[in-house]
Amino acid sequence: MKNFINTSNTEEEQVEKISKWLKNNGMQIVAGITIGLSAVWGWDSYSDYQDKEAENARTLYLNYVSDTSNTGAYDQLLSDYSSSSYTDQAMLMMAKQLFDGGNYDGALSLIEPLTSSDDIAINSTAILRTASVYLQLGQHQDALSILDSLSSASFSGLVNNMKGDIYVDLNDSVNAKKHYGLALNSVTANSTLAQLIQIKLDDLN
Repeated sequence: MKNFINTSNTEEEQVEKISKWLKNNGMQIVAGITIGLSAVWGWDSYSDYQDKEAENARTLYLNYVSDTSNTGAYDQLLSDYSSSSYTDQAMLMMAKQLFDGGNYDGALSLIEPLTSSDDIAINSTAILRTASVYLQLGQHQDALSILDSLSSASFSGLVNNMKGDIYVDLNDSVNAKKHYGLALNSVTANSTLAQLIQIKLDDLN
């Protein structure tokens, strides 16, 4: 483009040069514009598609949450929206149902993969619940090891409370007291969890 028009040329020469340049490069210009517009329209269409997919996943999730016996909504979430965060949340809920029903292996198979999620909330919840399942299965070292992988200080109270429960199950009152004490220092004073931890501590004394 630097040499597109030479200002020393007459008007007729310039017109001729422009015509010649367009003839040689016109298709490239049209193609460039077409590709550019297609990219814009394509991106808008993709964004609309993503929004619609998220909306559909959310609807199925809410249907399942409002009625956990609605396994059809749960199954469709898993099959059609496997990468959605709503699916991860639904899996956590299904795992809790299995856990409450005593199906620990079933619960574990659902939540173990979620412990590597990039979503901190999903990841942390999955780790804590996986530790609970390991405790129920008597796999104490596995429970302690996975809790050690949860490094966020925001969850230190819950982590230490769980570790206290594990050590109680191991009849190790020294470490149980230690972790209940750490948990008590990390949770909100006078909260329901704080009161529960204090009861556990009192029972060990």
